[in-house]
Amino acid sequence: MADTARADDEPAQSRDAFARRWAAAVTDPGTEPDDRLIDLLAGCTDDLRAAVEHDGSAARAREVGRRLVEHHLAGTGTVERTLAFLGEHLAVDDRPRLMAALGALAAGFTEALCRRTLDEQQHDHELSSTRTTESAVRASEAKFRAVFQTSALAIAVADIDGVILDCNDAMLALLDRTSEELVGSRGRDLVHPDERDLISRTAQQLHAGREHVRAETRLVKADGELVSVVIAIALLRDDDGEPAFYVTLIESLDEVRALQSQLVRQSLHDVQTGLPNRAQFVGWLEGAVGTRGPATLALVVFDLDGFRVVNDAFGHDVGNRVLTAVAGHLRSVFDGIGQLARIGPDEFGVLIRDPADVAGVVALTESAVELLAEPVWVGDDGIGVTASVGIVVQPARGADAVELLRCVDLTVRWAKDDGKAQWALYDKARDQRERARMRLAASISGGLEQGEFRVDYEPVHALADGSLLAVEARLRWDHPTEGVLDPQELVSLSTCTGMAARLGKWAIAQACADAGRWHAEFGDAAPVLSMDLTARQCQEPELVATVRAALRDSGLPARLLQFELSEHLPALISEDQVEELTYLAEHGVRLVLDQVGGGNVPLDRLRRIPLTAVKFQGSPVYGLAEGADPVEESAAVTLLSWTRGTLGVPLFAAGVRTGAEARRLVELGVTGAQGPLFGSKLLTADEVRGILGKS
Repeated sequence: MADTARADDEPAQSRDAFARRWAAAVTDPGTEPDDRLIDLLAGCTDDLRAAVEHDGSAARAREVGRRLVEHHLAGTGTVERTLAFLGEHLAVDDRPRLMAALGALAAGFTEALCRRTLDEQQHDHELSSTRTTESAVRASEAKFRAVFQTSALAIAVADIDGVILDCNDAMLALLDRTSEELVGSRGRDLVHPDERDLISRTAQQLHAGREHVRAETRLVKADGELVSVVIAIALLRDDDGEPAFYVTLIESLDEVRALQSQLVRQSLHDVQTGLPNRAQFVGWLEGAVGTRGPATLALVVFDLDGFRVVNDAFGHDVGNRVLTAVAGHLRSVFDGIGQLARIGPDEFGVLIRDPADVAGVVALTESAVELLAEPVWVGDDGIGVTASVGIVVQPARGADAVELLRCVDLTVRWAKDDGKAQWALYDKARDQRERARMRLAASISGGLEQGEFRVDYEPVHALADGSLLAVEARLRWDHPTEGVLDPQELVSLSTCTGMAARLGKWAIAQACADAGRWHAEFGDAAPVLSMDLTARQCQEPELVATVRAALRDSGLPARLLQFELSEHLPALISEDQVEELTYLAEHGVRLVLDQVGGGNVPLDRLRRIPLTAVKFQGSPVYGLAEGADPVEESAAVTLLSWTRGTLGVPLFAAGVRTGAEARRLVELGVTGAQGPLFGSKLLTADEVRGILGKS
């Protein structure tokens, strides 16, 4: 229904489009609805929307039904087609309110039609009494007869004793009787014996002065079958005010309830696969965790991996065929074992009550995964899918449905993070660890606002004389309950919440401010400020502006700022981002490649970025330790010698642990180093200032 105008869409033309479709639905085929009808239904659309969206607004829906009759929309099938159209196309989230609104509309239609019929009769009676003209009487009678005979509602006229004098075709069809059977019979005899007292009380209310009375009852058809109806009875009086006739309008509730059942089923099932949808699945789950539910339940969710690729490559029609095939495979495995539903665009859920054991659930899951790999042939293309599956097996009674859904969604994510095309079993301990971690990640913004973050510094010393060459900035979070968090942990947390760019910008400004104060006090003796620059920071369109603003505000010369680039970064950034790094280098900012592990530095990366130095850590440093493996030592010596001889840029080392490593690094041309050999404690800005003051 993607192209269907919705009653709650904006702007007004969407409402008008919906009204035009409604008008077409109630207009005879081949007849173009006129503008007055469309304008009428546009106003009715607004009233129906208000009735659905607000409790206690059923009066507006009743008014819509009355208005249809008042504007001569009382022909055969009008109310039926209106209810069917609105039930299918009035897009709302709350189905019970929609059902109530449709019922109120039908009630208003019935009341108005009854009132109109009574008005017509009264008008005819007045015309007869005044004996103005025979033509007026004949016209009035013909008009009433037309309404009487063509009405979609069953109508019966009875005398004061309840004997039926006339009835229309709708009455005959409703009770499956002939005119000869009904005319002359007592209306009371058509009512189920258990409810005849209700009819007697209704008549007493009319004689006591009420204009009309509505009630629900059951009528008996010719074959003895019962039909539930709602009746509206009015008492007509003669010129002297004495009771003369009963006029009864009857509407079958079976048709309305059948329509309601159809609408409810549509709201709880997926059109494409025929499976129950997420709303019904959640209902099952909520029922299963009640006190009368199973002792244990298993919740299994299949999330198709990369299903968007199928839609993008072959189109949505082929994608729908694949989804239908997936639904068939899952039915073949879980029918009779669990309740299966489509709970998302490419997600299917299974609820198993009282599974024998976890191993059995896993075996069923693996069988389903194997079936999903079978290709669906579209022409010459065999299309198969894989699924990441989350499995939760827990006690059911007293559990929380929302929490169970969270657990299974989390478990599906574990399966995807671990490589997709596999299943994962819910682990409570892992969940608790990740929730604690996610709470930390979610509170980064608040911690930044509360001033809980700071920048500490790791010193970089000259290997020749031990002097302070540079300090590497480390962003720290002094959490009020968790203590000071490890810098690498902080990077991971900020990346998963999208706070990495904001934290990076803050850290650049803070570190430059500290370095600017050192330079202002100690001049050329101030160390170079070194900072890690991540691929995410390089992707920020305002990186250059951020760096320039930090340098300007702090007074730090660009030559005293150095960014360390991960060995993988050059392959992750675009040409535009390379141009930004080149711009920074051309204006004095240093760029250092941080090489972790062994192997030659890839030349294609070096050609892209104007590097001023290379820093090694990991095996190129540890391979130089006393007693190191000869193969690792040879690889370290070769790598450092090649880099120094080929690139001709200064070399630095990180993670240096011993004096032996430091001596070998000096022999191989490394000029500066950092690591446990020089102390493991990070320095505050004031501590760096203190060291500079002593030198």
